Amino acid sequence: MELPILYEDADVVAVAKPSGVMTHPDGRTDDETISDWFAAHYPESAGVGESMKLVSGDEIMRPGVVHRLDAETSGVLVLAKTQEAHAFLKKAFQTHTVKKTYLAFVYGVLKPCDGTIDFSIGRSRKDFRLRSAQPHARGTLREAHTRYETVGDIGTHSLVKMMPETGRTHQIRTHLKAVHHPVVCDKLYAPNHPCDLGFHRLGLHAWELEIPLLSGERKKIIAPVPEDLAGAVRRFPGTAVFL
Repeated sequence: MELPILYEDADVVAVAKPSGVMTHPDGRTDDETISDWFAAHYPESAGVGESMKLVSGDEIMRPGVVHRLDAETSGVLVLAKTQEAHAFLKKAFQTHTVKKTYLAFVYGVLKPCDGTIDFSIGRSRKDFRLRSAQPHARGTLREAHTRYETVGDIGTHSLVKMMPETGRTHQIRTHLKAVHHPVVCDKLYAPNHPCDLGFHRLGLHAWELEIPLLSGERKKIIAPVPEDLAGAVRRFPGTAVFL
């Protein structure tokens, strides 16, 4: 697997993760992951990071991993090359000093066209794989906030910038479902909707990540929209900046 490097210094490397690739192993498949790629290309940093215990009880290593993207989501992913950078970035994500901007292709047109979705998130009562923003969701309901801004619509679909201010699992997908405008081709949260716009995968892309650096500076890292979504972007007037 070859990954485009978007930014690199002595402490971190940021890559453009393609759709269909997991951030780290899950114990259920032998497919190459981003953390596998990182360990192979940065063997001196293969011990950086934290392990994770699986449901089976097995423990897996996650070299370099500070945050994750869903397997079907493409876009910016930052990996730590040193333990100091890992601890620094982990705290930055936990304290929400990292600024995240996603592009979501959604069904319909959001009203109003910009605002904030403030629904707490728990687990779905119907499917263990899903999260839910319904009041009767299972387990602890965790506070979740997502700002959004519609950057274009064609009546039947919209292209929306999503800026999550918290980091809940499936937060963007869950919030968009809760306001009845799920992500296009989301087979988990919108299984009865067609895969419109010519998509064969989830219409969600992590476009920009602004992170603090150990030097005290801040760095904006952008992953241009990949070709499998680019044709859809061109259908929305005034959105060429994302290509």
